[in-house]
Amino acid sequence: MQSGHSQELNPGYRPNYETLHSLAQEHDATVVDSATVYTGWGRILMGHTFADPAALAAELCREQPGKRDIAIYCDNPHVVLSYAPQQLFLDPSDTLRLELDAFEPFDETHFPDLRIHRPESEADAHAINDLYLKRGMVPTDPEFVWQHRDSETLTFLVAEDRVTGQIIGTVTGLHHGRLFNDPQAGSSLWCLAVDPQAQRPGVGEALVRYLASSFKADACRYMDLSVMHDNSGAKALYEKLGFSPVWTFSIKNKNAHNEALFIGPELEENLNPYAKIIVDEARARGIFVEVLDAEEGYFRLSRGGKSITCRESLSDMTSAVAMSRCQDKYVTNRWLSKAGLSVPAFQLAGDPGADRAFLEKHGRIVVKPCTGEQGKGITIGVETEEALEAAITRARQFGERVLLESLQPGEDLRIVVINYQVVAAAVRRPAQVIGDDVHDARTLIEKQSRRRAAATHGESSIPIDDETERLLAEQGLTLDSIIPGGQIVQVRKTANLHTGGTIHDVTDQLHPQLVSAAVKAARRLEIPVVGLDFMVRAPDQPEHVIIEANERVGLANHEPQPTAERFLDLLFPLSHSARTGAER
Repeated sequence: MQSGHSQELNPGYRPNYETLHSLAQEHDATVVDSATVYTGWGRILMGHTFADPAALAAELCREQPGKRDIAIYCDNPHVVLSYAPQQLFLDPSDTLRLELDAFEPFDETHFPDLRIHRPESEADAHAINDLYLKRGMVPTDPEFVWQHRDSETLTFLVAEDRVTGQIIGTVTGLHHGRLFNDPQAGSSLWCLAVDPQAQRPGVGEALVRYLASSFKADACRYMDLSVMHDNSGAKALYEKLGFSPVWTFSIKNKNAHNEALFIGPELEENLNPYAKIIVDEARARGIFVEVLDAEEGYFRLSRGGKSITCRESLSDMTSAVAMSRCQDKYVTNRWLSKAGLSVPAFQLAGDPGADRAFLEKHGRIVVKPCTGEQGKGITIGVETEEALEAAITRARQFGERVLLESLQPGEDLRIVVINYQVVAAAVRRPAQVIGDDVHDARTLIEKQSRRRAAATHGESSIPIDDETERLLAEQGLTLDSIIPGGQIVQVRKTANLHTGGTIHDVTDQLHPQLVSAAVKAARRLEIPVVGLDFMVRAPDQPEHVIIEANERVGLANHEPQPTAERFLDLLFPLSHSARTGAER
């Protein structure tokens, strides 16, 4: 049976706000007085406060570009959707509720290394936005957050690491009573985000408990939240805290950010994050994608009469000769040093006497296979002849030729150069764990490894191997040692993402001489897309050496820098105009 208004909207027609507003008026519905709150990233609409489904549909269709509105508590979602079937869709999320009457108040002694508070500076407000970007969420307006830091309706909270002072988590709360005099005295939780590289356990739990305690103290009876139906990890946390399902529905707009929710995956192949970030950007621009080998990251991009085959960020535009200069680390060093660029002292391993002489001259060295990736076979900080012999043997498991380099102190800096322009720069830090007086080193490593794997779709994890045990032994520890609370323990020396390393964006801090050196190195190697690894005193200082060049640089994990966008600009220069928001 058709609804009474169906003849007023043509099938397939995308209605505008004015059309729906007129329908709402015809049904004696109100739009202005219904409960809606702006959050900085979009609006939350309380669906059950709207007098008529047409009014709710009308208000949802007023979503602003670049924002993400959501209507929650929609009692008759099928009717709301009937007013704008081409513009709105049913959100595949579940609503969970925590009854606050029996909820135990937040106990800060359970989270001694965290301080949870409202934003205390504009930097805190910007940190909230940075966390959203890291988690792939719609960005917010830091100025709005800062202006509303003391709001009685919206509660913005951050979790601060007491040791580092870094903001590593955030959550937003909404007080329903202050928004629309909710007779049920409800509240809701929104935008829970934890830094994917946070080393402190329990950040998300602490934020949820703190917010729930705040609402309970404010006489709220329950706290609701919305979670994707298949987010088993988050659901496990919420179930542990006492949340249970609520039978209600949410509705969103069919915008670019929500596309995967209402269209579903068009590609059945399971691409890794380095290929997926490029494929997603290409599809958003209308570039045809053909996956050739999902497991190895091969795909073909086509637009008009142009077709380019890629393996992640390695494309037809990189010549085989340029690739060979980067694949062999000994060749890379030779080419860069001949161009006057700063590289470590280096020589090929071979004659034992010459190897020992190199070690004696430099004191501490790095041993690595000339070919290879992901930090495999590398030993850092070799100081003795016995360690040198073992390191060379280990490196030869990954390549016939082995390179010796002088150890360069400082921070590990990755600079991404695309089309001979610096697009992103990030400091990479080796994996480490923080003691808690309870767990042994093995357990802490395993916990941290699971968090890294979850945050990177399985790309990053911390190995437990001979190198791990060697490094622990240097610190007077074993895998079975209970680590004192607050003690930081290094568990890898290489900063590679694949071995649990973390990435911290420093693009805006980069010293001009580092920018110049990166561009010069890319031109010397004649490679249009490259990741250059520097050792630097600090990103904002000029001193440096270049230690590697990566011909298939990972473009993921450099948020908020537009690495995939610039890569597609290189491959298809005319396509960026077809991509809304490409010049972010």
